[in-house]
Amino acid sequence: MAKPVRRTRLLRSLTRAAKAQQTMLTTLLDVYAPAPPRPARKAVPRKPATRPGLAPATGNWLAGCFTPSGQAAARSMQYWLYLPNERPRDGWPLVVMLHGCHQSATQFAQGTRMNHLAEAKGFAVLYPQQSVTVQAQRCWRWYDRATQEGGGETEVLASLIGSVCERHPIDRRRIHACGLSAGAGMAAILALNHPELIAAVALHSGPVFGAGHGPVGALRVMRHGAAEQADAAIHNLLRRRPATPMPALLIQGEDDQVVDPVNQRQLARQWLQLNGLPAGPATRVAVKPAGRGGSRNAHEIHDFLVGRKVVLRVVRIAGLGHAWSGGDPAHAFNAKAGPDASRMVLEFFGRHRR
Repeated sequence: MAKPVRRTRLLRSLTRAAKAQQTMLTTLLDVYAPAPPRPARKAVPRKPATRPGLAPATGNWLAGCFTPSGQAAARSMQYWLYLPNERPRDGWPLVVMLHGCHQSATQFAQGTRMNHLAEAKGFAVLYPQQSVTVQAQRCWRWYDRATQEGGGETEVLASLIGSVCERHPIDRRRIHACGLSAGAGMAAILALNHPELIAAVALHSGPVFGAGHGPVGALRVMRHGAAEQADAAIHNLLRRRPATPMPALLIQGEDDQVVDPVNQRQLARQWLQLNGLPAGPATRVAVKPAGRGGSRNAHEIHDFLVGRKVVLRVVRIAGLGHAWSGGDPAHAFNAKAGPDASRMVLEFFGRHRR
């Protein structure tokens, strides 16, 4: 009688294991951006946190919903747009900010404090929002092959930017893309497929471009990078279109347990190839000890130059996990300790135009 009992227990164990595996596969991207380490609280309106000497964001904060021409309503995308009070003669330069998993567009705006700096520096800021009906954790699908090749969400985002430019006075020579985590992966795809649109990119804690090709593959890329796929992706991209310079700022925490820092090293190699630069040491390196310039984290800045122009800047931050550097810690995926990533992003973008 013992054998049937053991067989029944074995079948039950196998059934439980199969169910657990299926659950893991269907919710795999939860690993990509784990739920915030604090209990959920009811949202309470509050005045956005500012830093001393940082002017308040007093411009126009607009909400909208965009549906590409000829597309079904299911492809509609919500967005928010910040427009500073003063308009330059040639129009506002624009930053497209793409949030990470488990974030909304407004949470990303509040956490990065980008609108406050944009008001001071005269940038308009566009915050598209991934729909939970498209991806349950609001992750941009940077790992989707069709998206990497310019379809899917890439196509919708490019159309949204075009629509915003038609409705508002935007300087089309100075449109930039920036993202955190999955948003960084999506910002890279947008820029590489639309170099006629995007002048420069900033990728914070982002996965290497052109790899993954599914949720399981995405997790592998985040943990281990994808050296061979990364090189092949750039070669395939350059076969599809002529080489176009694309300046990039890469920011990465060295203690990131979600997107391993190997991704930044492979992204740097990709962007050197894209900009026609040989692999090798940076043109100049700046080492910033903790406490310098108000930053509590030591960091290094590696600049790769063409002539006198910085086309690739790689920032490595000690002690930073999977979070926006110098953000508002009241919001998930933001670390108070600097350096201030938002300030670095706008300063870098301010030097580049198409």
